[in-house]
Amino acid sequence: MIDLVWLIPVFPVIGFLINGLIGRGFPERVIGWIGSLSVGTSFVLAILIFSELLGMDAGSRSREVVVYTWMLSGKLNVPIGFLVDPLSMVMMLVVSGVGFIIHVYSIGYMHGELGFRRFFAYLNLFVFSMLMLVAANNFLLMFVGWEGVGLCSYLLIGYYYEKKSASDAGKKAFVVNRIGDFGFLLGMFLIFTTFGTFSFTEVFAAAPGKLPAGGLLITGITLLLFVGATGKSAQLPLYTWLPDAMEGPTPVSALIHAATMVTAGVYMVSRCSVLYAMAPVSMTVVAVIGGATAFYAATIGITQFDIKRVLAYSTISQLGYMFMACGVGAFASGIFHLMTHAFFKALLFLAAGSVMHALSGELDMRNMGALRKKVPYTHMTYLFGTLAIAGIIPFAGFFSKDEILFYSFERHVGFWILGAVAALMTSFYMFRSVFLTFYGESRVTPEAARHLHESPPIMTVPLMILAFLSLVGGLVGIPIFEGLNRIGDFLKPVFAPAQAIINGAAQQAHAAVSHGAEAHHNVGLELLLMGVSLAVAIAGLLLARRMYITEPSRPDKIIEEWKGVHTLVYNKYWVDELYDFLFVNSIVNFSRFLWKRFDDLVIDGIVNGVAEVTRWFGAGLRRVQSGLVKDYALSILFGVLLVVAYLVLR
Repeated sequence: MIDLVWLIPVFPVIGFLINGLIGRGFPERVIGWIGSLSVGTSFVLAILIFSELLGMDAGSRSREVVVYTWMLSGKLNVPIGFLVDPLSMVMMLVVSGVGFIIHVYSIGYMHGELGFRRFFAYLNLFVFSMLMLVAANNFLLMFVGWEGVGLCSYLLIGYYYEKKSASDAGKKAFVVNRIGDFGFLLGMFLIFTTFGTFSFTEVFAAAPGKLPAGGLLITGITLLLFVGATGKSAQLPLYTWLPDAMEGPTPVSALIHAATMVTAGVYMVSRCSVLYAMAPVSMTVVAVIGGATAFYAATIGITQFDIKRVLAYSTISQLGYMFMACGVGAFASGIFHLMTHAFFKALLFLAAGSVMHALSGELDMRNMGALRKKVPYTHMTYLFGTLAIAGIIPFAGFFSKDEILFYSFERHVGFWILGAVAALMTSFYMFRSVFLTFYGESRVTPEAARHLHESPPIMTVPLMILAFLSLVGGLVGIPIFEGLNRIGDFLKPVFAPAQAIINGAAQQAHAAVSHGAEAHHNVGLELLLMGVSLAVAIAGLLLARRMYITEPSRPDKIIEEWKGVHTLVYNKYWVDELYDFLFVNSIVNFSRFLWKRFDDLVIDGIVNGVAEVTRWFGAGLRRVQSGLVKDYALSILFGVLLVVAYLVLR
């Protein structure tokens, strides 16, 4: 069954081709189910391969499946090959499973859209690109998927291309990611010139013996790769495209934030764990950028009123947690949080889409309120997602976030403080969104109130499935108790080499639990930090309840008292405006200078000057052609005299 892994990305391509090429006359339902079942088939096959992998010995759960040779030139030998191991299987299950649920939900959400067929074709292509990215066995094939998700994000964010803000958002996502991808390409080039191959297996096996740990080259490679990750996964300073990506349809937001695009950077850093373990400086940079992003994005989420933008900044913040985990060496904890985040973030976005569906597209939470009884399924599922992301036990986010905070504390208390404060703010702004949307007094406009309704089952059933996963998804990673951290044990062979390097002893590679064997030696500390983490989450809940339910006038008073700070944060620290001033406007102004001063005056001047000289010279020659014999005889005479003069004077 493992040899059929190449079919996992192929099925979405089949859906893309059917809907894209021959689906013009198909009914909506047929188009939707072709797109959905193509991804669902990939999910079923991924489950079968996962089951086969579980039946194998833990030390041999890694196999490469090469389909054919893609490029062969000198030392360059790049196959179309797939790597089946615990890490790639977790990613394939998340991408295809959550992607399938989002596809089904989209059948109801996108009903009546003129571009329905185009939407599902793009969505299938998006899932294909992400599956190629996570299943590839070499950097170059990974880069194909890497660029594929970038293309699809551009197409889907700008889906409503006749709307200027949507087309601008698509272009912004594309351009910002080109900056990150430039760094990723340079890192790939350095890898090939150093190791002579793009193969993961060969590079990771050769790196410890070929390069000195902490050396300039390995640090350069990992930092350049991380530049690519900051673009794809929206980390400081390349995060600005992600909030604007909300211009796309809500299922697109769910797919980008939960299962595809933004998780690519976390996966890539985790896949290259051996390289990062050899570069302590890079590890520190990853942890610092991750922690800073988690804190920074959470502060912005507190002040936003657009429900989708609140979720967008929460995604940026949660991705920061994942990178902080990788930076402190807890790679499996980062992947664990990636998985649980996929469940509850897809749920939150789709539930937000259900709210929009009920309110005829309304996004501003100030125009909501008291929706709890009007849309009960949407309310309950959104609440489940909020409890999960806030880290309330026993929801999924509690277990994965607690692990990250624990290992961050062990690495440096500063990382833990950043994570804990970000967790407090996350709990606060997420419950703020719950109370503003579903509780309190109704602020719904009369027009929207007349059409207020719960979403159809094609949308609410996917919400219930994701709500269930958000509740139980964390139970695969219960800490402290031996044997209950199943995801950690499953991922152990992938991260054991990196853990051995971090621990400074290769013989510990098989003994170390990939995401922290030290937990068993610090049970008391972990229990204490778990209690603090839970207390922080509950504190955020209670604070939000007091400010938006018990004393709803208090937020306005606080805003008035802290007007300057609120203005700064509400305007997202004016980072977009700063980038416009430093980069966008300067490039536009320089381009205009080149246009007016160089193109018009120099380039056009040269071209027009050559034409003018030619015209003038032609006008002079035209006078010689008079048509009179006497003029031609005179010309011949002058010619003869010139020749004679030349011969005499020579």
